[in-house]
Amino acid sequence: AELKKASKRLSCHKRYKIQKKIREHHRKLRKEAKKRGRKKPKKDPGIPSAAPFKEELLREAEQRKQRLEELKQKQKLDRQKELEKKRKLDAKKNAAKMKEKTEGKESSRKSEAKTNKLLDKNSKKSFCRELKKVIEASDVVLEVLDARDPLGCRCPQLEQAVCSGGDKKLLLVLNKIDLVPKENLEKWLNYLKNEFPTVAFKSATLLKDRTMEKVTKRSAHIDLTRNTECFGNEGLLKLLQEHCKTQNKAIQVGVVGFPNVGKSSIINSLKGARACNVGPARGVTKSMQIVHIDKQMKILDSPGIVADLSNNALALAMRSIIDTGESGLANVLEGIDAILNHCSKQQVMLFYSIPDFRNTEEFLTLLAQKRGMLKKGGVPDTENVAKLLLCDWTGAKISYHSQPPEYQRPPPYLTEDKIAEMQKGFNLKKLEEENTTTVTALKYPNLASSIAFQSAGMTDGTIEENKVLEEASEHENLETGEEGEEEEEEEENFTESDDDLDNMEAAEQNIKEVNQVLLALVSLTDDFLFSKGTHSNTLPFSLDKMADEDDAYDFNTDYV
Repeated sequence: AELKKASKRLSCHKRYKIQKKIREHHRKLRKEAKKRGRKKPKKDPGIPSAAPFKEELLREAEQRKQRLEELKQKQKLDRQKELEKKRKLDAKKNAAKMKEKTEGKESSRKSEAKTNKLLDKNSKKSFCRELKKVIEASDVVLEVLDARDPLGCRCPQLEQAVCSGGDKKLLLVLNKIDLVPKENLEKWLNYLKNEFPTVAFKSATLLKDRTMEKVTKRSAHIDLTRNTECFGNEGLLKLLQEHCKTQNKAIQVGVVGFPNVGKSSIINSLKGARACNVGPARGVTKSMQIVHIDKQMKILDSPGIVADLSNNALALAMRSIIDTGESGLANVLEGIDAILNHCSKQQVMLFYSIPDFRNTEEFLTLLAQKRGMLKKGGVPDTENVAKLLLCDWTGAKISYHSQPPEYQRPPPYLTEDKIAEMQKGFNLKKLEEENTTTVTALKYPNLASSIAFQSAGMTDGTIEENKVLEEASEHENLETGEEGEEEEEEEENFTESDDDLDNMEAAEQNIKEVNQVLLALVSLTDDFLFSKGTHSNTLPFSLDKMADEDDAYDFNTDYV
């Protein structure tokens, strides 16, 4: 911020003192002038009247004055012309510089955009690249599923890539089992174990429990590496270690799945410490991360599977990485609308303790009013409520459950031989025993308190980078096409502006001709209006009719 100038205001005492000093100084000067005597400036006596050729001399003097004035005016005009030329030259130079700058900025922007697209870790291409690295490097792939919607968390493209990858094994890890009723969990375990070996799991989170509350009371320091209790980690570790013994080599285990299913939290619970970053936001993991469990086992963390844009609104809302900024707000609202359409309305009303609502906008306004999320003037902040609601449904806050299909219909890439091959090398009896112990150890919500959710089926994902590149190239082509059209329009406008000066005379002539035609038309209309006969009788009728039709004042008629 610029400093303000000091005020020039003075006190009256100081101002009067200064004025007095000035008066004294002027008085002193006048006294000195009196002593010296005043020297008046000499006046021009002019030409004496007795001088010969007086009139001629006066004329010459006047002519000299006129010449001097003319010279001054000419010099002034020349200066003005020079200044105008300089201004025009400066304007041209500035325009050229501006063009160069804009062209340079555009080229730099394009190059930066290209480099950012290549180097941006948040881009879909990099996610696909890192995911493919994990699949290729791993011997056993753990596909993490949310127990609330296991079918919606399955990716057929991923499973097909693992099944066709030689000696690779695929295990299904059913995470967040504490958010689902016990009966529903048992149904899903029975359904999924017919296709792949399935592990029931409750990962450790950083939510406060009683032990952590006691620690915080004693000391202000909170140990972030300390996790809450997890279930199913011992059974999964034993299963992997036994498989490692059968292979007689060190194995790499890749953990894959859609965003926010709990991949990194499973790795942390297997390690027993905070090895990977975890958060409620989607897309926290951006690249492959290696975590050493023991000498014989490494776990590879991967970014979330990129959901294909051909999926329905529900799948995109729950499984894709949605931009929660202003640009992605429409997607958020569409996602919440899809979620509400796939849930029972009465259970949602009871869960949020909200009265009946007609649409999603009304639901969001009621929820914002209840939670006190208001903007200026008491307007409900529906945008932030929508973002929070979506985070709650994908996070570990809301308990909802979906029913497994009535009939077991495995996908076409899963034949009976492939299912037997995937189950080979694992002790399935021990796995069932471990699952029963984890299921009995946990507390579950009741069916009445859990919201019934209708699953939309398997979610398609893009694993190959080429498909994402094609989408990006289409967008780039569209952008370049639009830019080319804009440049052509600018060039046309520029040529038109150059030709304007040449076409001024022709335009003036056209205007004169048009004015003449208009004058002729006005004279004809005057003759028509003020002529006697049939025309004068028919005119008021037409005017009255128009007035009745428009219900407006007509300025052609005069009311007395």
